[in-house]
Amino acid sequence: MNLMMLLEMAASAMADRAAVGPLDHSITFERLMNDAAGVAGRLRAAGAQRLVLCDEPGAVLPVAAFGAAWAGVPYVPINYRLADDDLRRLAERAAPALAVVDASGAERLASVDGLQIVERDALLDDPAGGAQPAEAGDWPMDPDAVAVLLYTSGTSGPPKAAMLRHRHLVSYVFATVEFASAGPDEAHIMAVPPYHIASVAALLSQLYSGRRLVPLARFDPDAWIDLVRAQNVTHAMLVPTMLARIVDALDRRGECLESVRFVAYGGGKSHRTVVERALELFPAAGFSHAYGLTETSSTVCVMGPDDHRRWAAAEDPADRVRLSSAGRPVPGVEVTVRADDGTEAATGAVGEIWVRGEQVAGEYSEGGSRLDGDGWFCTRDSGHLDEAGYLWVHGRNDDIIIRGGENMSPGEIEDVLLTHPAVVDAAAFGVPSREWGEEVAVCAVTRSPAPDPEDLRELVRRRLRSSRVPAHIEFVDELPYNDTGKLLRRQLRERFACGPGLASGPPD
Repeated sequence: MNLMMLLEMAASAMADRAAVGPLDHSITFERLMNDAAGVAGRLRAAGAQRLVLCDEPGAVLPVAAFGAAWAGVPYVPINYRLADDDLRRLAERAAPALAVVDASGAERLASVDGLQIVERDALLDDPAGGAQPAEAGDWPMDPDAVAVLLYTSGTSGPPKAAMLRHRHLVSYVFATVEFASAGPDEAHIMAVPPYHIASVAALLSQLYSGRRLVPLARFDPDAWIDLVRAQNVTHAMLVPTMLARIVDALDRRGECLESVRFVAYGGGKSHRTVVERALELFPAAGFSHAYGLTETSSTVCVMGPDDHRRWAAAEDPADRVRLSSAGRPVPGVEVTVRADDGTEAATGAVGEIWVRGEQVAGEYSEGGSRLDGDGWFCTRDSGHLDEAGYLWVHGRNDDIIIRGGENMSPGEIEDVLLTHPAVVDAAAFGVPSREWGEEVAVCAVTRSPAPDPEDLRELVRRRLRSSRVPAHIEFVDELPYNDTGKLLRRQLRERFACGPGLASGPPD
């Protein structure tokens, strides 16, 4: 089992179909296969143990990823947006390797020992680089060989290298994608950076389905909209912050995108009001909300198009809120929620989310496997399952607020605040309290005029217990997110840990 199986099947069935790039300058599946063979030959001749990619989304992604798989070495995309010292530290951990870079990456990584650097354009012009291209079918078939190393975002410490083996990724694709199911006119815009699991999953699943990849090097909502129109894009995958910015841009431009048939979003907290508006601005599109992790080879739960339309049109507010859920498990994946004592939590009770399935890796190069004896992986996310089997993700366990010995999920507080018509975005977090240990603080982005903080406190008081009422509310222009859409709650905690004027918590 090797990722090359996916490309070989696509190239055999759809050799002349466009695989990557704009309509007037695309690479066919046959050309992609030949280029991957060249990269594999270059890797073997160089004796490289990994292929490091330090570049923006582009045609080089599938060439590098499949070339690495053909050569039997891990594909390691790294975050080119990091500061120079952090970038070099990641590259050092991957050496000895062949590093495919843009022009700036060549300069930034020049001092790293064990890297053989080749610029992206040179690789695309001559994939083999003078070496003998690999021969068809001679890729290794060990299903347990490492296919991809992805560094975690490192929002709470140094990044760890998640190890995804060939069997994990191939299992994910086989379980979720129908081979050659895309029509020749279909195209997927790739705007998520290469070092995000969503990029890896999209690259494999879209090409396996026969859908053309259209890379967008730097995300900008207007550039994204323009490229969708110019390239007749039909499919997209976005992190929630991207979706929110596109919705705002479409509203500003007074436009809808009728050509888009499918939008998947995930990788962070999604706000219901944004999704409801997106359903209006993409009138022909089916929407899918995906929940997954790097360690699970992408999606483990999904809320599909039928559910989106059903819950958006529901008259009962209790049904409409399901737009904020993560949906139900994908085929081949089991999901459970465990209480503090390790037993299965009751329906509706908040606990720790655990997952199991063939696609679940749960393994790091630094610390080995984190699967338990029965193959379950602890996501370290808190959430609950409702009576219909929908998973609700409340956030990272590290984000839990402990007030007076009571555990509180920031997600449930944020969900209530976002029902206020003036609140655009919100983040709840714990700050030190002499009386309670921690108490609830909130930063909110609002429309003008800003609401009265006491109105927001009363809203939380009515919908949740009084202990959840924020002791401190501050209105801000924006919340801190990393470039893959993760809220950097730690930055807010640090900012307000010693902040003045934090009132004591409300009485129980």
